Amino acid sequence: MSHRDALPEFVNEQKGRTGFARVWHATGYSMAGLRAGWEEAAFRLEACLAFVMLPLAFFITGSWVEVALLAGSVLLVLIVELLNTAVEAAIDRIGPERHPLSKRAKDMGSAAVFLSLVFAAGVWLTALVRFFSA
Repeated sequence: MSHRDALPEFVNEQKGRTGFARVWHATGYSMAGLRAGWEEAAFRLEACLAFVMLPLAFFITGSWVEVALLAGSVLLVLIVELLNTAVEAAIDRIGPERHPLSKRAKDMGSAAVFLSLVFAAGVWLTALVRFFSA
């Protein structure tokens, strides 16, 4: 019995797709997620900064490792922001009432964004100091 046979009926039609069709539809869902993220002010600000910082990473560094670290730190902020927004949306879907676990989940998501920003700031400050002191 295959994995497909074990499932009585697909709740999500994406689970029944394979190959290129699955990749094509998954890409569409990812683009929808980016559009949804764009509706969030924090993500918009971080994305706009990324449009400036990503090309700058190629200008201020000399090696591909440094470019990867600078670009990766910026992309990490965007990724964590999207995940934080997803957690917040899931919590809000459950209900508007205050609950200690809801607060904890949202606070932890916010802390994750904060830590990714601290990491990116540290990487970029180090690279900029090195660039301007050379």
